Amino acid sequence: MTIQVQNPVDIFARYGLTRVINASGTETTKGASPVCAEVLEAVNALVPHCVDMLELQSVAYATIARAFGTEGGVVVNCSAAGISTAVAACMTGDNLARAERLPDTRAMKSEVILQRGHNVTYGGYIGQNVTLTGARLVEIGAATECGVYQLVDAITPDTAAVLFVVSHHTVQSGLIALEEVCEAAHAHGVPVIVDGAAEPDPRIFLRAGADLVITSMHKSFAGLTGATVAGRRDLIQACIVQEKGIARPMKVGKEAVISAIAAVERWERADHAAIMARRMEILQRGKAELETLPGITVEIEPDSTSYLFSRLLLKVDPDKAGLTAYQLSSGLAAMKPSIMVRTLMADIGLLQVDLRRADDALADHILASIKAVVAAGGASDGKAQPASANLADKAVENLKRFPITLGARQ
Repeated sequence: MTIQVQNPVDIFARYGLTRVINASGTETTKGASPVCAEVLEAVNALVPHCVDMLELQSVAYATIARAFGTEGGVVVNCSAAGISTAVAACMTGDNLARAERLPDTRAMKSEVILQRGHNVTYGGYIGQNVTLTGARLVEIGAATECGVYQLVDAITPDTAAVLFVVSHHTVQSGLIALEEVCEAAHAHGVPVIVDGAAEPDPRIFLRAGADLVITSMHKSFAGLTGATVAGRRDLIQACIVQEKGIARPMKVGKEAVISAIAAVERWERADHAAIMARRMEILQRGKAELETLPGITVEIEPDSTSYLFSRLLLKVDPDKAGLTAYQLSSGLAAMKPSIMVRTLMADIGLLQVDLRRADDALADHILASIKAVVAAGGASDGKAQPASANLADKAVENLKRFPITLGARQ
């Protein structure tokens, strides 16, 4: 049996939701990536039915192993859950009695080492994902500098794992490379966990020596909310054990597991070289169009972590452009549909435009909208925008908007 939608409705009009064009990235706060057709088809085929979850996870185990070239894998509810589950697995192994005791870590190795420049927030704090298991976080080095000698010195008989975070949020230079982390940790019998949530190819980190690699399925893989944990067979088996313990409050459902299976299979079949070439064509066209704008300098910027894709980097000179980077982003956000660009560096005049999910028509719309906002001096809706804003304070203000009164259609 499949679910048939007889009279599709405009879900945005029905509930009064804002239509969003996400040219920022794959952030959860913006609904992550649009879900691909292959995933929707697989989910639609399974969710009307009951299924043995251990069988379904076993299919995921084999699919992840084959596609990522590793021993096995498991699906978890999200990447944050993946960190907690992986940390717990490294502490308890496949000992169910220990898994049931967490966050009581007595008689277990319970220290997790993290380079200080990796203890970032992605919307939640990396450190909290570790400590909610009962583990003790051991930060090493300074925010902008860390050496192998500090890692080696921090390893003790109580060290359960080293956590390595791959993210544009982390410090991108001056820290220990993953290969060196793995070499030093493995010399002392310590496993390495990689949080590569938004990364498009987890094989990179597995080949570098990581024991467990966490990858979001609702970001680069265009699936429903979920994540895979891939790597060593014994540690993957220990991850499953956590479903009887710390992972129970973050349990994964059948829809997320079949979504991950379908998303990984789609990724495995994809012609990644052709996809990269097509994306570059759109970026080059975008650069040529936008660099004619006054006060706007445009670069094609490779992703700072994987280098497997690029974005447009807009440098905004307010004196020549007539608006700040923040005002440009605010003007785009005020449009209908709302266009979101990455504003992490807006305070220093930089915006990033991610066109990975844009076809020609959508890319044209985004580019035309940027031109229109610049021409209007930032006020696309006729309202003056502040010159800048602190993103952390802005996040607090945004939470205080909840619950939002929407103009839903009756």
